[in-house]
Amino acid sequence: MTDAPGGRGAQDTDRAGARADPAEPDVGPDEHGPDLAELGADLAEPGADLGVAGALHGDEVADPGGPSAAPGGADGVASTTGGSPSADAHPDDLDTDRGGPGLIEDYALLSDLRTAALVGRDGSVDWLCLPRFDWPSCFARLLGADHDGHWQIAPVAPVRRVERRYRENSLVLETDFHTDNGVVRVVDSMPPHEKNHDDQPCLVRMVEGVSGEVAVRMRWVVRFAYGDTTPWVRRVRETDPVLDEYILAVAGPHTVVLRGDDLPRRVPHQRAHEAVCTVRAGERKSWVMQWSPDPDELPAPMDPEQETRDSEDFWRTWTRKITYCGPHRDAVYRSLATLKALTYAPTGGIVAAPTASLPETLGGDRNWDYRFCWLRDATFVLLALDNFGCQMEAGDWRRWLVRATAGDPRELQIMYGVGGERHLLEWEADWLPGYQGAAPVRIGNAAHRQRQLDVYGEVMDALHLARERGLTETPESWAVQRGMMRHLEQIWRAPDRGLWEVRGPERYFTHSQVMVWVAFDRAVRAIEEDGLPGPLDRWRGIRDTVRAEVLEHGWNDDVGAFTQYYGGRTLDAATLLLPAVGFLPADDERMRSTVRAIQRELQPGGLLVERYSTSDDTSVVGVDGLTGREGAFLACSFWLVDALALGGRRDEAEEMFSKLVALANDVGLYAEEYDVRSGRFVGNFPQAFTHVALVNSAAVLYGGHARHEASRRDGRGDR
Repeated sequence: MTDAPGGRGAQDTDRAGARADPAEPDVGPDEHGPDLAELGADLAEPGADLGVAGALHGDEVADPGGPSAAPGGADGVASTTGGSPSADAHPDDLDTDRGGPGLIEDYALLSDLRTAALVGRDGSVDWLCLPRFDWPSCFARLLGADHDGHWQIAPVAPVRRVERRYRENSLVLETDFHTDNGVVRVVDSMPPHEKNHDDQPCLVRMVEGVSGEVAVRMRWVVRFAYGDTTPWVRRVRETDPVLDEYILAVAGPHTVVLRGDDLPRRVPHQRAHEAVCTVRAGERKSWVMQWSPDPDELPAPMDPEQETRDSEDFWRTWTRKITYCGPHRDAVYRSLATLKALTYAPTGGIVAAPTASLPETLGGDRNWDYRFCWLRDATFVLLALDNFGCQMEAGDWRRWLVRATAGDPRELQIMYGVGGERHLLEWEADWLPGYQGAAPVRIGNAAHRQRQLDVYGEVMDALHLARERGLTETPESWAVQRGMMRHLEQIWRAPDRGLWEVRGPERYFTHSQVMVWVAFDRAVRAIEEDGLPGPLDRWRGIRDTVRAEVLEHGWNDDVGAFTQYYGGRTLDAATLLLPAVGFLPADDERMRSTVRAIQRELQPGGLLVERYSTSDDTSVVGVDGLTGREGAFLACSFWLVDALALGGRRDEAEEMFSKLVALANDVGLYAEEYDVRSGRFVGNFPQAFTHVALVNSAAVLYGGHARHEASRRDGRGDR
């Protein structure tokens, strides 16, 4: 068998004990379909008939080459690049589906604790990476068009109304489509695999007739490698040992198998599969798509109804551990369930978001890959999970943190892969147009190599909180922390790129220096309060020096606030965190003044908070090294809630919290940012940082421990 470079156009032989569809010539149990190399002569000529391939596989074969392969690609297959047809491509072989993604707020999340899918209100799965959050996608319509991969199930007739919900506190999604002829319900889920690391991801989709009689179309377009690889697709029927009929899509290392009722057939002259069926009240049809690392070792068929029940039971059982009983209970539960859904179960790592390159500015270039684990999220996540009954997840997160940061402290990164991987090379998928034209599409994240001093404080604070919450310190963990502190002693006076990972010049960011203070403060307290070994006097001296410098250089009398960086005049919402980390009390007049300044300059609409000032003038390069305006950062808005509450302005804080909760989409999810002008979500979605901030604000307002409060569970009581 001849494989195309990079997996393009790869073909697998027919499986033993299988034969082609009855409408096609039989293939005996020991025979194989033709190799692509054998078809090269027929396929090399643009517009040539499929010849033997067409006769053998009929409508089950996706056209080799596709919009992904480079011209003159493997085995002489003529092709096009980036979804744009070559001048001499045959029109019958071109993609005709050019539709794009929906609004970001129109998506719902599915997760199996390994990866995640986004499902739109139109019934289309537009984003799914297999088998992990950070692996290449098989559906990438979210960043392109229909031909970049999607799986849609929806009525053929016009839809008059759509209603969606998760079943109770689960991640089993129900979408009701109302048409003139009746109502059908699409039920979507991904069976969670928390313990068995050998289980492979799968997506279960069912259609239920609620009333009337509705014609439903299922359209299945698989494109591996972020839409860059068109797979070899065929229908297979096995008879030994039992009847098993399915559609197999293979390209290089990528394999998915689709089983179910009314399997789709290839749409003539399109690289897509479709099925249309009529669903009457009380009827149900279902499909299961499973991933496999080996096309010769496919996963066994699954019972979709049982898998859906098991998924629902898993999430119901998990959410019973949540102890929050305050206002906005549904929002807090959904946020905690979202954090769980963004967890990679084999390691405990939590991704910032399951998506890549959703723009922070509509049509702009502030597009980043968030499918990684940020160290700075550590404290926020651990606190949110631990506050309301999720101690096991908090412990798993700490174990991931210690593993990821182990090694030479000079090589500490700000983020890692879900398995602790360090090389997160950033590159651009230039064949994808980006979400609604927002280019470039970036995969990987170059910021992993930046110096960001705040992460030392976040890690030390997270592990300090873990000790306070009763998670036993280990010699290995403390050794890692001591190594980090020794390295921080050598570099803390250097400028960095700060919390916001600016791509402009390094500066002495006020928040970064405050977090340096946090790192030394928590190290000192570990010695004083927990009896751990370390150079107490030296660390105490550095801590006091850093504090004095922040108060002198981070504060600007003329502005009346702590500014973004030493000597500057611009504001930064990150300074709202100073009381939360214990640097200054919230009722300190300098903090009160900073809060007022941020409300005046970074809260233009009176509700949502910008993280720092950006400009509409695309010729102006901001402190972040980028041009253009971005949306309001939702987490910063919750930080203002905390600052108001801790500063004695509780009524304002509660009112603001209620308004922020109301910004969630119809299934309780939030993106990274909100574009006030268009009234739309922007940025990656759903965003863990936003959901974490919501949960922690609920703790500040309605119970649970805020970050600055001591909470001992090790037998010594609260201090």
